[in-house]
Amino acid sequence: MQRIRLAVVLALSVLLAPLAGEAQESGKKPRVGVLLTPSESDSHASVEALRQGLREHGYVEGRNIIVHYRHGDGNFDRLPQLAADLVGLGVDVIVTSGTPPTRAALNATRTIPIVMTVVGDPIAAGFIASFARPGGQVTGLTQLSTELDGKRLALLKEALPKVSRLAVLFDPSASAQGVSSALRDTRTVAGALGIDLLPLQLRGPDPDLESAFRTATREHAGALLVVAGPVQERHRKRIVDLAAKNRLPAMYAQRGYADVGGLMAYAVSLPDLTRRAATYVDKILKGAKPADLPVEQPMKFELVINLKTAKALGLTIPQSVLVRADEILQ
Repeated sequence: MQRIRLAVVLALSVLLAPLAGEAQESGKKPRVGVLLTPSESDSHASVEALRQGLREHGYVEGRNIIVHYRHGDGNFDRLPQLAADLVGLGVDVIVTSGTPPTRAALNATRTIPIVMTVVGDPIAAGFIASFARPGGQVTGLTQLSTELDGKRLALLKEALPKVSRLAVLFDPSASAQGVSSALRDTRTVAGALGIDLLPLQLRGPDPDLESAFRTATREHAGALLVVAGPVQERHRKRIVDLAAKNRLPAMYAQRGYADVGGLMAYAVSLPDLTRRAATYVDKILKGAKPADLPVEQPMKFELVINLKTAKALGLTIPQSVLVRADEILQ
């Protein structure tokens, strides 16, 4: 009888050992929060890119990592509550997309590490002390890239060689350093190309966009350049619609504008930034401090052209520009 009891105990031990191991593994699964505010299509691309990056580091959702996604679908007012939700879930790290989500995450917690992406100027925003040594709880990737706005203008001029006056839509409050850099690069290239610039400033979270476009039309602007910024992003579709209404060919700083009808976009590849964020997540989960992880700049860019919009505007994009496009929307 004693031998039978011992055999039963051993058998149960063998059967229950994997279950105990799984429970222990489940208890150790790290939790990652993801805070987004772009459109549904942008959110989907970002989520898939992050998942790809996590898989490259050996993480599979539900198996050895738990990821909580929150996005306001373009509604910035929801960010504080969404960030608080992630903090309440006890996540080990928060991945953010853009300046407003990063700020919301910082306001919600001063202890949880934050991996930012798609932030224009993290130093001017007060998120980090320097690119080499961030110095706080925030690290990650910036979309700040030197001479990018000048490159946009050069591409626009090549696509529309007759343009001699260009309206530039920007928000002076977005980031003093970022805006001044963008305008400086644009002015330099504009001078070399013989283009006169017409600055159009946006004021407040809900600017009078129609007034800005009336000014562009009244001042005979032949095209429009939209500088990156949270306010512009918030009114993305409205800006694209007004450009179409005023028959103003436009170059944008993010590909999402082309997706909703904008003529051209030359931008940092946002999915690439989000995929690379997984490297930071992996390092932080393994014990690295965000203060010690240098912030990286973009490595991949994309030119997107919307031929449907070009046709609606009666434009023919030169073949020399089309062959350089990463994607052509029909």
